[in-house]
Amino acid sequence: MELSETERAELERWAGGGRGKRLAVRAKAVLACADGLTDQQAGERAGCGYAVAGKWRARFQADRLDGLREAPRPGRPKAGFALSGGERDRLERWARRRNSSQALALRSRIVLACAGGLSNKRAAAELGCSEATVGKWRSRFAESGLDGLVDEDRPGRPRTVTVDQVEDVVVATLEETPKNATHWSRKKMAERSGLSKSTIGRIWRAFGLKPHREDGFKMSNDPLFIEKVYDVVGLYLDPPESAVVLCVDEKSQVQALARSQPAFPMMPGMAEKRTHDYVRHGTTSLFAAFDTQTGEVISSIHRRHRSQEFRKFLAKIDGQVPAGLDMHIICDNYGTHKSPAIQTWLKNHPRFQVHFTPTYSSWLNQVERFFGFVTQDLLQRSDHRSVQALERDIREWVKGWNENPRPFIWTKTAEQILNSIAKLLERIKDAGH
Repeated sequence: MELSETERAELERWAGGGRGKRLAVRAKAVLACADGLTDQQAGERAGCGYAVAGKWRARFQADRLDGLREAPRPGRPKAGFALSGGERDRLERWARRRNSSQALALRSRIVLACAGGLSNKRAAAELGCSEATVGKWRSRFAESGLDGLVDEDRPGRPRTVTVDQVEDVVVATLEETPKNATHWSRKKMAERSGLSKSTIGRIWRAFGLKPHREDGFKMSNDPLFIEKVYDVVGLYLDPPESAVVLCVDEKSQVQALARSQPAFPMMPGMAEKRTHDYVRHGTTSLFAAFDTQTGEVISSIHRRHRSQEFRKFLAKIDGQVPAGLDMHIICDNYGTHKSPAIQTWLKNHPRFQVHFTPTYSSWLNQVERFFGFVTQDLLQRSDHRSVQALERDIREWVKGWNENPRPFIWTKTAEQILNSIAKLLERIKDAGH
């Protein structure tokens, strides 16, 4: 068997192992045969059996170098399909809606990826599942369409509620309101759908729907929202050296409330009870500056919360923070914080640098969490017969806090916060926001 110079050079390169172990063994066997060795001798040199050496000698003589390469292996043919407009809309809705079952959402994303031309391997890598799972649901959809993505019936009592009925209840709950009502109840949905109240309850529970509940929200309309988020969060995660970061705000209109009757104490099997009515003895305001690094609080109490009181509080902060430190003050957009008197005072005290949170975004200010503890631990169940008694208790509570201060650990970066807001806006993009 004779080799051309090109073939010998290529075989020697393959024999070096650069193209894989299998191809290296075949190249060594052919080179040995070209040197006049028998199949037995060629096999010993290449590290294989004489039959293997004879096989690749014959393959090389028939097809030269191409005969040594791996031939493409036959695989299972992929099921082909095309999506109609209605099928694509239904699949995108199943994949996007959070209240769809996770299994159905994944199957919908698999079919959409395959319809987009992705291979099973590529689709599995992008969706975080196995190739076998992609192949299974590709085939099921090609055979049965949308019905093929639904779980097959299992042994046991036959289902009396169809998938279409479940979807109708979920869609109606999310996208409709009942007549003469603002939200659905189990009774109203049962009357609309023809299902029992207990069935409606199970469907809502399975999809995490609670029509009787609502939460509040307020989207910021600040044109500098992104810049302010980066500014404030940057102070939390990477505070400047030789400076303190203080979150400043006032808890205004704290009421001195006296219940009309003494409270019933807690007993086994019975919670503490308080009357719903009360006598209001006046109000006061708590000014607080929360040190984000130590958790200590500088506080002051005033009966009003005007520019004059806020200026007095800033002067108190100036007197208690060591003179060699700069101060970064985080506060909201309340008019008192931006009045001409405050602006003049800040110009005369250059170590104060004020950072405003975006509008409607007091959740960025850590002092609000401190006020939450004041409300929860002191004010929520308090009983005060005078404003003086209320102010005394607030001062004692803040003093106790400073004896064992607890700083809050901020974990979210500005990018994570903005990504969360972007996801929310994507989900409610048709709600007019």
